[in-house]
Amino acid sequence: MAQINVTNLTFSYEGSFDAVFENVSFSIDTNWKLGFLGRNGKGKTTFLRLLSGDFPYQGSISAGTVFDYFPYHVTEEQKRLPASGFIGELKPDCEEWRVICELAELGETAEILYRPYQTLSFGEQTKLLLAVLFSGENDFLLIDEPTNHLDSHAREAVKTYLASKKGFILVSHDRDLLDASIDHVLVLNRRTIEVQSGNFSSWWENKQRKDQFDLAENEKHLKEIQKLKKAAKRASDWADQNERTKIGFDPVKEHDRCKGARAYIGAKTKKMQSRVSQMANRIDREIEEKEGLLQDLETPADLKLTPLSHHKERLVNVRDYSLQYSGADNPLFRGLTFELCLGDRVALHGENGCGKSTLIKMILQKSGYSKERLPIAESGVCETASGLIISYINQDTSGLKGSLSAFCKERGLDYTLFCTLLRQLDFERTQFSKNMEDYSEGQKKKTLIAASLLTPAHLYIWDEPLNYIDVFSRMQIEKLILEYQPTLLFVEHDVRFREEAATKVVTL
Repeated sequence: MAQINVTNLTFSYEGSFDAVFENVSFSIDTNWKLGFLGRNGKGKTTFLRLLSGDFPYQGSISAGTVFDYFPYHVTEEQKRLPASGFIGELKPDCEEWRVICELAELGETAEILYRPYQTLSFGEQTKLLLAVLFSGENDFLLIDEPTNHLDSHAREAVKTYLASKKGFILVSHDRDLLDASIDHVLVLNRRTIEVQSGNFSSWWENKQRKDQFDLAENEKHLKEIQKLKKAAKRASDWADQNERTKIGFDPVKEHDRCKGARAYIGAKTKKMQSRVSQMANRIDREIEEKEGLLQDLETPADLKLTPLSHHKERLVNVRDYSLQYSGADNPLFRGLTFELCLGDRVALHGENGCGKSTLIKMILQKSGYSKERLPIAESGVCETASGLIISYINQDTSGLKGSLSAFCKERGLDYTLFCTLLRQLDFERTQFSKNMEDYSEGQKKKTLIAASLLTPAHLYIWDEPLNYIDVFSRMQIEKLILEYQPTLLFVEHDVRFREEAATKVVTL
Protein backbone atom coordinates (compact mmCIF):
# COMPACT_ATOMS: atom_id res chain seq x y z
CA MET A 1 0.00 0.00 0.00
CA ALA A 2 1.36 3.43 -0.99
CA GLN A 3 0.21 7.00 -1.28
CA ILE A 4 0.03 9.11 -4.42
CA ASN A 5 0.44 12.74 -3.36
CA VAL A 6 -0.41 15.54 -5.75
CA THR A 7 0.86 18.95 -4.60
CA ASN A 8 0.20 22.33 -6.27
CA LEU A 9 -0.32 20.68 -9.66
CA THR A 10 -0.63 23.25 -12.46
CA PHE A 11 -0.98 22.36 -16.13
CA SER A 12 -2.22 23.95 -19.35
CA TYR A 13 -1.83 22.89 -22.96
CA GLU A 14 0.57 24.86 -25.09
CA GLY A 15 -1.18 27.80 -26.74
CA SER A 16 -4.23 27.51 -24.45
CA PHE A 17 -5.34 30.48 -22.35
CA ASP A 18 -7.16 28.40 -19.74
CA ALA A 19 -5.38 26.12 -17.25
CA VAL A 20 -6.64 22.55 -16.97
CA PHE A 21 -5.34 22.37 -13.37
CA GLU A 22 -4.20 25.21 -11.15
CA ASN A 23 -2.52 24.63 -7.76
CA VAL A 24 -4.35 21.33 -7.22
CA SER A 25 -3.47 19.20 -4.18
CA PHE A 26 -4.87 15.88 -2.91
CA SER A 27 -3.80 12.36 -1.88
CA ILE A 28 -5.06 8.92 -2.89
CA ASP A 29 -4.18 5.36 -1.90
CA THR A 30 -2.85 2.81 -4.39
CA ASN A 31 -4.97 0.12 -2.73
CA TRP A 32 -8.25 1.84 -3.64
CA LYS A 33 -10.71 1.07 -6.42
CA LEU A 34 -11.06 4.71 -7.39
CA GLY A 35 -13.76 6.12 -9.64
CA PHE A 36 -12.79 9.37 -11.42
CA LEU A 37 -15.74 11.69 -12.12
CA GLY A 38 -16.17 15.06 -13.77
CA ARG A 39 -17.72 16.97 -16.64
CA ASN A 40 -16.44 16.48 -20.19
CA GLY A 41 -13.36 18.61 -20.80
CA LYS A 42 -12.51 19.00 -17.09
CA GLY A 43 -9.22 17.10 -17.48
CA LYS A 44 -9.79 13.48 -16.43
CA THR A 45 -7.83 11.92 -19.30
CA THR A 46 -5.26 14.72 -19.04
CA PHE A 47 -4.66 13.86 -15.37
CA LEU A 48 -4.15 10.19 -16.22
CA ARG A 49 -1.64 11.26 -18.87
CA LEU A 50 0.15 13.46 -16.33
CA LEU A 51 0.45 10.46 -13.99
CA SER A 52 1.87 8.47 -16.91
CA GLY A 53 4.49 11.19 -17.46
CA ASP A 54 3.26 12.12 -20.94
CA PHE A 55 3.28 15.92 -20.36
CA PRO A 56 5.48 18.34 -18.40
CA TYR A 57 3.74 20.12 -15.52
CA GLN A 58 4.34 22.42 -12.55
CA GLY A 59 4.02 21.20 -8.96
CA SER A 60 4.73 17.65 -7.88
CA ILE A 61 3.26 14.15 -8.14
CA SER A 62 4.97 11.69 -5.81
CA ALA A 63 4.15 7.99 -5.95
CA GLY A 64 5.95 4.85 -4.89
CA THR A 65 4.42 2.84 -7.70
CA VAL A 66 4.53 2.24 -11.46
CA PHE A 67 1.60 3.45 -13.59
CA ASP A 68 0.12 1.63 -16.56
CA TYR A 69 -2.54 3.14 -18.85
CA PHE A 70 -5.58 1.69 -20.61
CA PRO A 71 -6.37 1.71 -23.49
CA TYR A 72 -3.05 0.73 -25.00
CA HIS A 73 -2.20 2.17 -28.38
CA VAL A 74 -2.30 -0.66 -30.92
CA THR A 75 -0.65 0.23 -34.23
CA GLU A 76 -2.10 -0.65 -37.64
CA GLU A 77 0.71 -3.14 -38.14
CA GLN A 78 -0.03 -4.82 -34.79
CA LYS A 79 -3.75 -5.03 -35.58
CA ARG A 80 -2.97 -7.41 -38.43
CA LEU A 81 -1.13 -9.75 -36.04
CA PRO A 82 -2.37 -12.07 -33.28
CA ALA A 83 -2.13 -10.37 -29.89
CA SER A 84 0.26 -13.06 -28.66
CA GLY A 85 2.85 -11.56 -31.00
CA PHE A 86 2.82 -8.03 -29.59
CA ILE A 87 1.53 -8.03 -25.99
CA GLY A 88 5.15 -7.79 -24.80
CA GLU A 89 5.44 -4.50 -26.69
CA LEU A 90 2.32 -3.14 -24.94
CA LYS A 91 3.43 -4.19 -21.46
CA PRO A 92 7.10 -5.08 -20.91
CA ASP A 93 7.68 -8.43 -19.18
CA CYS A 94 4.08 -9.43 -19.87
CA GLU A 95 3.77 -13.21 -19.47
CA GLU A 96 1.31 -14.99 -21.72
CA TRP A 97 0.13 -17.45 -19.06
CA ARG A 98 -0.88 -14.56 -16.80
CA VAL A 99 -2.89 -12.99 -19.63
CA ILE A 100 -4.66 -16.32 -20.20
CA CYS A 101 -5.57 -16.49 -16.50
CA GLU A 102 -6.99 -12.95 -16.63
CA LEU A 103 -8.93 -13.76 -19.80
CA ALA A 104 -10.55 -16.69 -18.00
CA GLU A 105 -11.76 -14.28 -15.30
CA LEU A 106 -13.26 -12.15 -18.06
CA GLY A 107 -15.11 -15.15 -19.50
CA GLU A 108 -12.86 -15.47 -22.58
CA THR A 109 -10.71 -18.37 -23.78
CA ALA A 110 -7.03 -18.17 -24.75
CA GLU A 111 -8.12 -18.60 -28.38
CA ILE A 112 -8.56 -14.81 -28.89
CA LEU A 113 -4.82 -14.37 -28.23
CA TYR A 114 -4.03 -16.23 -31.44
CA ARG A 115 -6.50 -14.65 -33.86
CA PRO A 116 -5.58 -11.48 -35.79
CA TYR A 117 -6.39 -8.58 -33.49
CA GLN A 118 -8.44 -6.72 -36.12
CA THR A 119 -10.83 -9.69 -36.46
CA LEU A 120 -11.83 -9.45 -32.78
CA SER A 121 -15.02 -7.67 -31.75
CA PHE A 122 -14.91 -4.46 -29.66
CA GLY A 123 -15.71 -6.53 -26.58
CA GLU A 124 -12.99 -9.09 -27.26
CA GLN A 125 -10.41 -6.37 -27.90
CA THR A 126 -11.31 -4.58 -24.66
CA LYS A 127 -11.20 -7.76 -22.60
CA LEU A 128 -7.85 -8.75 -24.12
CA LEU A 129 -6.27 -5.36 -23.35
CA LEU A 130 -7.68 -5.41 -19.81
CA ALA A 131 -6.19 -8.88 -19.32
CA VAL A 132 -2.79 -7.54 -20.44
CA LEU A 133 -3.21 -4.53 -18.12
CA PHE A 134 -3.92 -6.64 -15.04
CA SER A 135 -1.28 -9.28 -15.82
CA GLY A 136 1.45 -7.29 -14.04
CA GLU A 137 2.21 -7.03 -10.34
CA ASN A 138 2.05 -3.97 -8.07
CA ASP A 139 1.22 -1.54 -10.91
CA PHE A 140 -1.32 1.20 -10.25
CA LEU A 141 -3.65 1.05 -13.23
CA LEU A 142 -5.17 4.02 -15.05
CA ILE A 143 -8.32 2.85 -16.87
CA ASP A 144 -9.92 5.36 -19.24
CA GLU A 145 -13.53 4.59 -20.24
CA PRO A 146 -13.25 0.83 -20.89
CA THR A 147 -16.93 0.22 -21.80
CA ASN A 148 -17.51 2.65 -24.68
CA HIS A 149 -18.98 0.81 -27.71
CA LEU A 150 -19.39 -2.41 -25.66
CA ASP A 151 -22.69 -4.28 -25.65
CA SER A 152 -24.46 -5.12 -22.40
CA HIS A 153 -23.01 -8.66 -22.23
CA ALA A 154 -19.42 -7.38 -22.53
CA ARG A 155 -20.13 -4.55 -20.08
CA GLU A 156 -21.42 -7.04 -17.53
CA ALA A 157 -18.24 -9.13 -17.90
CA VAL A 158 -16.02 -6.03 -17.45
CA LYS A 159 -18.09 -4.87 -14.48
CA THR A 160 -17.78 -8.23 -12.71
CA TYR A 161 -14.07 -8.36 -13.50
CA LEU A 162 -13.25 -4.88 -12.18
CA ALA A 163 -15.32 -5.52 -9.04
CA SER A 164 -12.87 -8.31 -8.16
CA LYS A 165 -9.78 -6.09 -8.62
CA LYS A 166 -8.19 -3.19 -6.74
CA GLY A 167 -5.42 -0.64 -7.22
CA PHE A 168 -6.82 1.41 -10.11
CA ILE A 169 -8.36 4.69 -11.21
CA LEU A 170 -11.42 4.16 -13.39
CA VAL A 171 -12.71 6.96 -15.62
CA SER A 172 -16.26 6.08 -16.58
CA HIS A 173 -19.67 7.72 -17.01
CA ASP A 174 -21.53 4.41 -16.66
CA ARG A 175 -23.33 4.69 -13.31
CA ASP A 176 -24.01 0.97 -13.12
CA LEU A 177 -20.32 0.12 -13.65
CA LEU A 178 -19.17 2.70 -11.09
CA ASP A 179 -21.57 1.47 -8.43
CA ALA A 180 -20.44 -2.13 -8.87
CA SER A 181 -16.67 -1.71 -9.07
CA ILE A 182 -15.37 1.24 -6.98
CA ASP A 183 -14.97 2.02 -3.28
CA HIS A 184 -13.74 5.65 -3.51
CA VAL A 185 -14.41 8.59 -5.80
CA LEU A 186 -12.14 11.37 -7.03
CA VAL A 187 -14.32 14.19 -8.33
CA LEU A 188 -13.38 17.18 -10.47
CA ASN A 189 -16.05 19.64 -9.34
CA ARG A 190 -16.60 23.01 -10.97
CA ARG A 191 -14.04 24.77 -8.76
CA THR A 192 -12.64 22.17 -6.37
CA ILE A 193 -11.44 18.57 -6.23
CA GLU A 194 -12.73 16.14 -3.63
CA VAL A 195 -11.88 12.61 -2.57
CA GLN A 196 -14.62 10.61 -0.87
CA SER A 197 -15.23 7.05 0.27
CA GLY A 198 -18.06 5.11 -1.40
CA ASN A 199 -19.42 4.45 -4.89
CA PHE A 200 -21.17 6.76 -7.35
CA SER A 201 -24.64 6.52 -5.79
CA SER A 202 -23.41 7.29 -2.26
CA TRP A 203 -21.37 10.24 -3.55
CA TRP A 204 -24.33 11.55 -5.58
CA GLU A 205 -26.64 11.30 -2.57
CA ASN A 206 -24.10 13.18 -0.41
CA LYS A 207 -23.65 15.79 -3.14
CA GLN A 208 -27.39 16.42 -3.42
CA ARG A 209 -27.61 16.86 0.36
CA LYS A 210 -24.63 19.22 0.37
CA ASP A 211 -26.04 21.24 -2.53
CA GLN A 212 -29.36 21.62 -0.70
CA PHE A 213 -27.56 22.71 2.49
CA ASP A 214 -25.44 25.22 0.55
CA LEU A 215 -28.53 26.62 -1.16
CA ALA A 216 -30.27 27.06 2.21
CA GLU A 217 -27.19 28.69 3.75
CA ASN A 218 -26.82 30.95 0.75
CA GLU A 219 -30.46 32.05 1.04
CA LYS A 220 -30.01 32.72 4.76
CA HIS A 221 -26.93 34.86 4.12
CA LEU A 222 -28.67 36.77 1.33
CA LYS A 223 -31.59 37.64 3.63
CA GLU A 224 -29.24 38.73 6.41
CA ILE A 225 -27.21 40.88 3.99
CA GLN A 226 -30.35 42.59 2.70
CA LYS A 227 -31.58 43.24 6.24
CA LEU A 228 -28.22 44.69 7.28
CA LYS A 229 -28.01 46.87 4.17
CA LYS A 230 -31.44 48.38 4.86
CA ALA A 231 -30.56 49.03 8.50
CA ALA A 232 -27.20 50.53 7.52
CA LYS A 233 -28.86 52.83 4.97
CA ARG A 234 -31.42 54.05 7.54
CA ALA A 235 -28.69 54.73 10.11
CA SER A 236 -26.48 56.43 7.50
CA ASP A 237 -29.34 58.64 6.29
CA TRP A 238 -30.18 59.59 9.89
CA ALA A 239 -26.53 60.39 10.65
CA ASP A 240 -26.19 62.57 7.53
CA GLN A 241 -29.42 64.39 8.28
CA ASN A 242 -28.42 64.93 11.90
CA GLU A 243 -24.95 66.15 10.91
CA ARG A 244 -26.48 68.86 8.73
CA THR A 245 -28.26 70.37 11.78
CA LYS A 246 -24.98 71.12 13.60
CA ILE A 247 -24.51 74.51 11.96
CA GLY A 248 -27.29 77.09 11.86
CA PHE A 249 -30.75 76.86 13.40
CA ASP A 250 -34.00 78.87 13.48
CA PRO A 251 -34.30 80.43 16.97
CA VAL A 252 -38.08 80.80 16.54
CA LYS A 253 -38.71 77.16 15.60
CA GLU A 254 -35.93 75.77 17.83
CA HIS A 255 -36.25 78.15 20.78
CA ASP A 256 -35.04 75.53 23.25
CA ARG A 257 -31.71 75.01 21.41
CA CYS A 258 -28.49 76.75 22.33
CA LYS A 259 -25.04 76.91 20.76
CA GLY A 260 -23.83 74.24 23.18
CA ALA A 261 -26.06 71.64 21.44
CA ARG A 262 -23.61 71.46 18.53
CA ALA A 263 -21.15 69.26 20.43
CA TYR A 264 -23.99 66.99 21.55
CA ILE A 265 -25.25 66.58 17.98
CA GLY A 266 -21.71 65.84 16.76
CA ALA A 267 -21.19 63.14 19.39
CA LYS A 268 -24.55 61.54 18.61
CA THR A 269 -23.77 61.56 14.82
CA LYS A 270 -20.35 60.02 15.46
CA LYS A 271 -21.97 57.25 17.48
CA MET A 272 -24.46 56.56 14.68
CA GLN A 273 -21.69 56.55 12.06
CA SER A 274 -19.82 54.03 14.20
CA ARG A 275 -22.92 51.78 14.11
CA VAL A 276 -23.02 52.13 10.31
CA SER A 277 -19.35 51.06 10.14
CA GLN A 278 -20.07 48.02 12.36
CA MET A 279 -22.97 47.04 10.10
CA ALA A 280 -20.71 47.35 7.04
CA ASN A 281 -18.21 44.99 8.70
CA ARG A 282 -21.01 42.52 9.45
CA ILE A 283 -22.14 42.72 5.82
CA ASP A 284 -18.58 41.97 4.67
CA ARG A 285 -18.43 38.98 7.03
CA GLU A 286 -21.76 37.66 5.72
CA ILE A 287 -20.60 38.05 2.13
CA GLU A 288 -17.31 36.29 2.94
CA GLU A 289 -19.18 33.37 4.53
CA LYS A 290 -21.46 33.22 1.49
CA GLU A 291 -18.57 33.06 -0.96
CA GLY A 292 -17.73 29.52 -2.06
CA LEU A 293 -21.06 28.03 -0.98
CA LEU A 294 -22.33 27.55 -4.54
CA GLN A 295 -19.03 27.20 -6.41
CA ASP A 296 -19.54 23.45 -7.00
CA LEU A 297 -23.32 23.50 -7.34
CA GLU A 298 -24.50 21.43 -10.32
CA THR A 299 -27.59 23.10 -11.80
CA PRO A 300 -27.94 21.59 -15.28
CA ALA A 301 -30.05 23.78 -17.54
CA ASP A 302 -33.35 22.36 -18.76
CA LEU A 303 -32.89 21.43 -22.41
CA LYS A 304 -35.61 21.98 -24.99
CA LEU A 305 -36.79 19.95 -27.95
CA THR A 306 -39.25 20.69 -30.78
CA PRO A 307 -40.58 17.33 -32.01
CA LEU A 308 -42.93 17.47 -34.99
CA SER A 309 -46.27 15.70 -35.18
CA HIS A 310 -46.77 13.42 -38.20
CA HIS A 311 -50.12 12.84 -39.89
CA LYS A 312 -49.65 9.07 -39.57
CA GLU A 313 -49.70 7.19 -36.29
CA ARG A 314 -47.21 4.50 -37.38
CA LEU A 315 -43.84 5.87 -38.50
CA VAL A 316 -41.80 2.67 -38.93
CA ASN A 317 -43.12 -0.81 -39.70
CA VAL A 318 -40.74 -3.80 -39.60
CA ARG A 319 -42.28 -7.23 -40.23
CA ASP A 320 -40.56 -10.61 -40.57
CA TYR A 321 -37.42 -8.72 -41.62
CA SER A 322 -33.96 -10.20 -42.24
CA LEU A 323 -30.62 -8.69 -43.28
CA GLN A 324 -27.49 -10.40 -44.60
CA TYR A 325 -24.28 -8.82 -45.92
CA SER A 326 -23.10 -9.97 -49.34
CA GLY A 327 -20.62 -12.82 -48.95
CA ALA A 328 -21.54 -13.46 -45.29
CA ASP A 329 -22.39 -17.01 -44.25
CA ASN A 330 -25.21 -16.05 -41.91
CA PRO A 331 -27.74 -13.20 -41.70
CA LEU A 332 -27.33 -10.50 -39.07
CA PHE A 333 -30.83 -11.34 -37.84
CA ARG A 334 -33.95 -13.13 -39.03
CA GLY A 335 -37.68 -12.56 -38.69
CA LEU A 336 -37.51 -9.22 -36.86
CA THR A 337 -40.93 -7.67 -36.24
CA PHE A 338 -41.81 -4.42 -34.49
CA GLU A 339 -43.48 -1.10 -35.17
CA LEU A 340 -42.65 2.40 -34.01
CA CYS A 341 -45.62 4.74 -33.49
CA LEU A 342 -45.86 8.40 -32.48
CA GLY A 343 -44.62 8.83 -28.91
CA ASP A 344 -42.80 5.47 -28.80
CA ARG A 345 -39.22 5.39 -27.56
CA VAL A 346 -37.77 2.15 -28.85
CA ALA A 347 -34.38 0.88 -27.68
CA LEU A 348 -32.59 -1.56 -29.98
CA HIS A 349 -30.78 -4.06 -27.79
CA GLY A 350 -28.30 -6.84 -28.54
CA GLU A 351 -24.66 -7.85 -28.70
CA ASN A 352 -22.08 -6.03 -30.82
CA GLY A 353 -22.34 -7.16 -34.43
CA CYS A 354 -25.98 -8.28 -34.24
CA GLY A 355 -27.08 -5.61 -36.74
CA LYS A 356 -28.42 -2.68 -34.68
CA SER A 357 -26.52 0.04 -36.56
CA THR A 358 -27.16 -1.70 -39.90
CA LEU A 359 -30.91 -1.73 -39.21
CA ILE A 360 -30.77 1.99 -38.41
CA LYS A 361 -28.94 2.65 -41.69
CA MET A 362 -31.59 0.71 -43.60
CA ILE A 363 -34.37 2.77 -41.96
CA LEU A 364 -32.48 5.97 -42.84
CA GLN A 365 -32.17 4.71 -46.42
CA LYS A 366 -35.86 3.79 -46.67
CA SER A 367 -36.93 7.21 -45.38
CA GLY A 368 -34.75 9.04 -47.91
CA TYR A 369 -32.57 10.57 -45.19
CA SER A 370 -29.47 8.70 -46.39
CA LYS A 371 -28.32 8.00 -49.94
CA GLU A 372 -25.86 5.32 -48.78
CA ARG A 373 -26.51 1.91 -50.33
CA LEU A 374 -25.24 -1.00 -48.27
CA PRO A 375 -23.99 -4.25 -49.89
CA ILE A 376 -26.74 -6.18 -48.16
CA ALA A 377 -29.61 -8.50 -49.01
CA GLU A 378 -32.95 -8.05 -47.26
CA SER A 379 -36.17 -9.98 -46.97
CA GLY A 380 -39.46 -9.13 -45.31
CA VAL A 381 -40.89 -5.66 -44.77
CA CYS A 382 -39.15 -2.49 -43.57
CA GLU A 383 -41.12 0.64 -44.41
CA THR A 384 -41.35 4.20 -43.14
CA ALA A 385 -44.13 6.78 -43.29
CA SER A 386 -43.98 9.20 -46.23
CA GLY A 387 -42.61 12.69 -45.63
CA LEU A 388 -40.78 11.56 -42.50
CA ILE A 389 -38.31 14.14 -41.11
CA ILE A 390 -35.50 12.50 -39.14
CA SER A 391 -32.88 13.90 -36.77
CA TYR A 392 -29.93 11.47 -36.60
CA ILE A 393 -26.92 11.08 -34.29
CA ASN A 394 -24.19 8.84 -35.71
CA GLN A 395 -22.01 6.94 -33.26
CA ASP A 396 -18.96 7.88 -35.37
CA THR A 397 -17.48 11.33 -34.59
CA SER A 398 -14.45 11.07 -36.89
CA GLY A 399 -16.03 13.32 -39.51
CA LEU A 400 -16.18 16.35 -37.19
CA LYS A 401 -13.59 18.80 -38.46
CA GLY A 402 -13.31 22.56 -38.87
CA SER A 403 -15.07 25.36 -37.01
CA LEU A 404 -18.44 25.31 -35.26
CA SER A 405 -19.70 28.13 -37.50
CA ALA A 406 -18.91 26.09 -40.64
CA PHE A 407 -20.61 23.06 -39.07
CA CYS A 408 -23.76 25.11 -38.39
CA LYS A 409 -23.76 26.57 -41.90
CA GLU A 410 -23.49 23.11 -43.43
CA ARG A 411 -26.44 21.83 -41.38
CA GLY A 412 -28.57 24.97 -41.60
CA LEU A 413 -28.43 25.65 -37.86
CA ASP A 414 -28.61 29.02 -36.13
CA TYR A 415 -25.06 29.54 -34.80
CA THR A 416 -26.14 31.66 -31.81
CA LEU A 417 -28.79 29.14 -30.71
CA PHE A 418 -26.33 26.30 -31.26
CA CYS A 419 -23.69 27.91 -29.01
CA THR A 420 -26.36 28.64 -26.38
CA LEU A 421 -27.36 24.97 -26.36
CA LEU A 422 -23.73 23.87 -26.07
CA ARG A 423 -23.33 26.20 -23.08
CA GLN A 424 -26.36 24.48 -21.51
CA LEU A 425 -24.51 21.20 -22.03
CA ASP A 426 -21.63 22.74 -20.03
CA PHE A 427 -19.40 23.64 -22.97
CA GLU A 428 -16.77 26.22 -22.03
CA ARG A 429 -16.88 29.39 -24.15
CA THR A 430 -13.17 28.96 -24.90
CA GLN A 431 -14.03 25.83 -26.92
CA PHE A 432 -16.08 27.78 -29.47
CA SER A 433 -12.98 29.21 -31.12
CA LYS A 434 -11.29 25.80 -31.48
CA ASN A 435 -11.61 23.40 -34.39
CA MET A 436 -13.74 20.35 -33.67
CA GLU A 437 -10.91 17.90 -34.33
CA ASP A 438 -9.24 19.31 -31.19
CA TYR A 439 -12.26 18.50 -28.99
CA SER A 440 -12.37 15.61 -26.55
CA GLU A 441 -14.60 12.70 -27.59
CA GLY A 442 -17.23 13.83 -25.09
CA GLN A 443 -17.25 17.35 -26.56
CA LYS A 444 -17.62 15.92 -30.08
CA LYS A 445 -20.60 13.87 -28.93
CA LYS A 446 -22.18 16.94 -27.35
CA THR A 447 -21.77 18.77 -30.66
CA LEU A 448 -23.77 16.04 -32.43
CA ILE A 449 -26.40 15.96 -29.67
CA ALA A 450 -26.85 19.74 -29.80
CA ALA A 451 -27.27 19.59 -33.59
CA SER A 452 -29.94 16.89 -33.23
CA LEU A 453 -31.82 18.76 -30.50
CA LEU A 454 -31.92 21.90 -32.66
CA THR A 455 -33.40 19.98 -35.59
CA PRO A 456 -37.24 19.73 -35.46
CA ALA A 457 -38.15 16.17 -36.48
CA HIS A 458 -40.90 13.56 -36.51
CA LEU A 459 -38.42 10.85 -35.52
CA TYR A 460 -35.14 11.08 -33.61
CA ILE A 461 -32.69 8.25 -34.34
CA TRP A 462 -29.69 8.12 -32.02
CA ASP A 463 -26.96 5.49 -32.42
CA GLU A 464 -25.00 5.22 -29.14
CA PRO A 465 -25.35 8.94 -28.34
CA LEU A 466 -23.92 8.74 -24.82
CA ASN A 467 -20.45 7.30 -25.46
CA TYR A 468 -18.00 9.59 -23.59
CA ILE A 469 -20.85 11.83 -22.29
CA ASP A 470 -20.53 12.82 -18.62
CA VAL A 471 -23.02 11.69 -15.98
CA PHE A 472 -24.58 15.15 -15.47
CA SER A 473 -25.32 15.56 -19.17
CA ARG A 474 -26.81 12.05 -19.29
CA MET A 475 -29.23 13.08 -16.56
CA GLN A 476 -30.04 16.27 -18.49
CA ILE A 477 -30.89 14.25 -21.59
CA GLU A 478 -32.96 11.74 -19.59
CA LYS A 479 -35.00 14.62 -18.16
CA LEU A 480 -35.43 16.13 -21.63
CA ILE A 481 -36.76 12.87 -23.09
CA LEU A 482 -39.21 12.30 -20.23
CA GLU A 483 -40.49 15.89 -20.47
CA TYR A 484 -40.91 16.24 -24.26
CA GLN A 485 -41.54 12.55 -25.05
CA PRO A 486 -40.21 12.59 -28.63
CA THR A 487 -40.63 9.63 -30.95
CA LEU A 488 -37.24 8.01 -30.59
CA LEU A 489 -35.35 5.00 -31.94
CA PHE A 490 -32.02 4.54 -30.21
CA VAL A 491 -29.13 2.22 -29.41
CA GLU A 492 -27.55 2.73 -26.01
CA HIS A 493 -25.73 0.27 -23.76
CA ASP A 494 -26.04 2.42 -20.61
CA VAL A 495 -28.48 0.25 -18.63
CA ARG A 496 -29.84 3.07 -16.48
CA PHE A 497 -30.42 5.39 -19.43
CA ARG A 498 -32.21 2.64 -21.34
CA GLU A 499 -34.44 1.87 -18.35
CA GLU A 500 -35.30 5.55 -17.91
CA ALA A 501 -35.81 6.53 -21.56
CA ALA A 502 -37.30 3.53 -23.40
CA THR A 503 -40.97 2.68 -23.59
CA LYS A 504 -40.15 -0.61 -25.31
CA VAL A 505 -37.02 -2.67 -26.01
CA VAL A 506 -36.49 -4.59 -29.24
CA THR A 507 -33.86 -7.32 -28.90
CA LEU A 508 -31.97 -8.47 -31.98
